[in-house]
This record gives sequence, C-alpha cells and structure tokens, in this order.
Amino acid sequence: MSHFKQTVALKDVKCFALHGYYPEEQLVGNHFVVDLVTEFTPQGFDDELAQTVNYEDLNHIILEEMKHTQKLLETVLKNIISKVIELYPFVEMVNVSMKKLNPPMPGQIGHSFVKLSYTSAK
Repeated sequence: MSHFKQTVALKDVKCFALHGYYPEEQLVGNHFVVDLVTEFTPQGFDDELAQTVNYEDLNHIILEEMKHTQKLLETVLKNIISKVIELYPFVEMVNVSMKKLNPPMPGQIGHSFVKLSYTSAK
C-alpha cells in the first residue's frame, strides 16, 4: 500500500515590517523574507482545493502576522505556525523561517535568520 506525503510551501515571501527588539527598529522597520513549508498526508486526490493546503491562505497568514509588530522574530514565527495549525489541523509538520535583511549592527551582514519547526504528536 502506498503512503503519500504532500508538501505545500511558499518561499521568499518578501515583507516590510517593524519587528525588532530595539525601539528604533520598531520605528524604522526592515525588510524580511519568509519561507513557510507544510507537510501532511493527502486527504485525497480528487482535484479539489479542500483536499490540500491552499498556499493563498499561507500567504495571507504570513502577511497578516507581519503587520503585528513583535520584539522577537520567534514570536512572529510561533504566531504563523499557530494560525496554520488552526486553519489546517491535519498538517503534520510546519517549518517557518525568516531572514531579516541587512540587520542594523556593525559590519556587513546579509541577513539574520530564525527558524521554528512544529511536528504533530500523531
């Protein structure tokens, strides 16, 4: 018997947001790039959107959560994962990562990076 795993993901979702630990970061803002990957056992293959994760929903979740200023990127990632699980309780794994482009610190830094992963207890 075959056992399928399906991945639905968005890569390189570009956003401008006011996240940052320091008050000046929350005033000036920064550019961010988000990757979101979901994995699950397919609910079926009848060519209906209801049988899968809709990446338009994933995009909406990312863009909405990026609007809510947080001190820590980890908080933003946790909120994104929570919304994905709430909308799609059948997902078995969610990985979300965020790059903060050119973080405001000495030196030439391309980006900082934070990743958070969820795996269901099933």
